[in-house]
Amino acid sequence: MKRFVWRWLAISSLLAVALVAGAETRPQYGGTLRIAMREAPLSLDPADASQPDSFARRSVTLLLFDTLVSADEAGRPKAGLAESWQPRGNQSWQFHLRAGVKFHDGTPLTAELAAASLRTSNLSWNISAEADSLIIDGGPDLPAELALSRNAIVKRDPSGTLSGTGPFHIADWRPGKKLTLAAEENCWRGRPFLDAVEIEMNRSFRDQMTALELGRSDLVEIAPEQAQRMPQDKNRMARSSPIELLALLFARDASSPDDKILREALSLSVERGSIRSVLLQGAGQPAAGILPTWISGYGFVFSPDANLAKAKQLRSQVRSAPVWTLGYDGSDPGSRLLAERIALNAKDAGISVQPTGSSSSDLRLVRIPLASSDGWVALEDVRKHLGLPPVKGGSVEDLYAAEQALLGSQRLIPLLHLPVSYASSANLRNWSLRPDGTWNVADGWLATSRP
Repeated sequence: MKRFVWRWLAISSLLAVALVAGAETRPQYGGTLRIAMREAPLSLDPADASQPDSFARRSVTLLLFDTLVSADEAGRPKAGLAESWQPRGNQSWQFHLRAGVKFHDGTPLTAELAAASLRTSNLSWNISAEADSLIIDGGPDLPAELALSRNAIVKRDPSGTLSGTGPFHIADWRPGKKLTLAAEENCWRGRPFLDAVEIEMNRSFRDQMTALELGRSDLVEIAPEQAQRMPQDKNRMARSSPIELLALLFARDASSPDDKILREALSLSVERGSIRSVLLQGAGQPAAGILPTWISGYGFVFSPDANLAKAKQLRSQVRSAPVWTLGYDGSDPGSRLLAERIALNAKDAGISVQPTGSSSSDLRLVRIPLASSDGWVALEDVRKHLGLPPVKGGSVEDLYAAEQALLGSQRLIPLLHLPVSYASSANLRNWSLRPDGTWNVADGWLATSRP
């Protein structure tokens, strides 16, 4: 009898442990997720080109709005608001809309409303509605382009009110300061676990880290140079593939053969490897091409190695060189240090570069979020930054030739490809990073709910 009692107690203990473990891993409904971000957008309209592109802005957009096509973990197009699609002729695609989807204001999604939304974000596209489908003229990469957050489907009222079909709707919006979202009970994908999401804007990396450590935020951005020093005991770290291009962007085209020579000399003078190891604490990959190798497959052929001897030899070919001003983000101490290091490298080659926090400069240190893990879509987006003629889709060889052409313009000097890094509190579960560097918390939940 005594032996039976002890066995029963042991079995009961094991069952209790199993139940507790299961309760800890089982998704819980409720709670408010608190997110902090550096960007301070003044508009939530994904088609508003006056707002700078950023991974945070894309992430927020995809909480409110859906795209016709989304991307899987490998970056391949998959169904979104469009259940299926196929080419129609040589230049057109037909996208069949998902049935039963409604906007947050209760309006059913129709082909006419989807077409009106895409016309707003793409003024040059030829789009028509046909029953429950859209006919869009475009090249072979159109499905991947439709997965971009700026092509999200939005219902815009004459009053300026925006309505989407995403897992959350706008509860309160203070432009540039704070956004509060509430769970959409009738979302076509099902109700999210979270009751609400609060997003604090215009927060520096330091402020975000402080908020995470004090338990005031659940998800924050991490500067590239901070990612290596993040403690792993209390927070979860997530890092994307290198998806952001750090580069020098000239304000105008090269005006003379001497100008072209000086730009090449400047590129050869920059010690990208030293910048990565010292200033960025090992984050990122030195780059001389626009696309990282994991996207293009050939990025390694562009050598990022500095060649001071060649830079000096090129500089000696120019009798008189101007003093270039190098602009950087004055609110980011890391950008200032990067600009100063580039200026020192240039000085070693005999080129005068003066860092400045002014918005007006001869060239600027920029971070360009690559738009997609699709090479053609990403390259076309960079092309728009440069104001150069469009690139056309095709083979890998065509992609390489198109990238060479953009680099040949000498408007852009690539420096590094950087990952996007985030840290979350231990109680935030089941969130993830998409291939384009945006965070996905639509399926996330909080292990300890808050009121």
